[in-house]
Amino acid sequence: MHISGRPYFVTTALAALTCALAPAYVVRWHVGPLPSTALEAAIVLTVVSYAVETWRSHAPFQWRSPFTIPAAVFLVGGAIGVLVSPEHVKGLGLYRAYLVEPIAFFFVLGNALTDVRRAWLVLLGLALGASVAGLANSFVVVQAIRHHTLDVSIPPPVVIYNTANATAMFLVPLIGMAASIALYDRDRRVRLVSAAFGGVFVLATFLSLSRGGLLALAVIAMILAVMNRYRLFLVPAVLVAGVISVLIPGIRSRLAHEFNPSDPNNTFLSRTHLWQATLEMLRDHPIFGTGMFGFARSIQPYRGGVYEENLIYPHNLFLNFWTETGLLGLAGFLWLLVQAFRTGWRGWVAGAAAWRPLQLGVVLAMVAVIVHGQVDVPYFKNDLALEFWTLLGVSWAGSQASSSS
Repeated sequence: MHISGRPYFVTTALAALTCALAPAYVVRWHVGPLPSTALEAAIVLTVVSYAVETWRSHAPFQWRSPFTIPAAVFLVGGAIGVLVSPEHVKGLGLYRAYLVEPIAFFFVLGNALTDVRRAWLVLLGLALGASVAGLANSFVVVQAIRHHTLDVSIPPPVVIYNTANATAMFLVPLIGMAASIALYDRDRRVRLVSAAFGGVFVLATFLSLSRGGLLALAVIAMILAVMNRYRLFLVPAVLVAGVISVLIPGIRSRLAHEFNPSDPNNTFLSRTHLWQATLEMLRDHPIFGTGMFGFARSIQPYRGGVYEENLIYPHNLFLNFWTETGLLGLAGFLWLLVQAFRTGWRGWVAGAAAWRPLQLGVVLAMVAVIVHGQVDVPYFKNDLALEFWTLLGVSWAGSQASSSS
């Protein structure tokens, strides 16, 4: 379908809408016996639109990318994870929502984002969805502060998501993208819009009181400062800003719990106990892990009083992929990260000029995923999986633009 001479016009618009609906995965229903979400419906509609437009325009389907082979490895690892899982039906649901659908969306983006304006539109969709989630969560936290009901010794109140960490996991990668565009894009209007969204995301991240999110944010800020030509001024400025941030009463109190081993609200200590039990379990399931949605049931014999929380994941990015998708899936994901850094950095250094800020943004987003992923799981949620593969799709589209220029 060609509209105004532009193929994939409808698909691009639907892709942007899908990204804006990322937090809408919490809107759920059933189609017969099968569960579904508003986000899943949007993804399927986008893929169908792409198929129709491809058929009508006779456009070739581009499948070769820097991410195709590791994505295939990742998919096979996930499929094995479904087979070995003690929860086959639920495992298959996660496989569909966290791997199959976002990877299909990735291939749509790689084919449909034929110029940087389309990439901006898709990223704008992500930004709008993130703004809704971030501002809604910030509102309930501010209300708690106003009514003197905010207890920083426990996770702050949330809306839309189940935890404040979920807000930060979605926002911080987008802060990296927004900061890169705001600093380096050639279009002043685009820079201003990105800066505005970035400011909203930073504020919402602080109000989430997510310690992992704040750490990832600090790392991104330091990388940008070191890369900038004014680094001699910016690096000390970032350090000073970090110290000031730590001294903010709510954040200072929230961080203080992590330095007191006897504090019952010390989450880092509870994480180490969780990781210890997970590693004990993986010694008995080293190759295939415990399967998709298998952690909560499989970890029970290994708890042994080491930790008391009822968790469905081990709260570490790499342990999470090992338990859910086995060593093969973990290898595929690590390969994807390597390719993301490699493709993004090449695009930043020597890619098409219009795409360079976006490529650097993808690199910074992957840094955020890895840093926050040391204490949480910034992938195994519908919106986070979509965000991850959307960013890879943007990077792939940018690499194609560079090779054709």
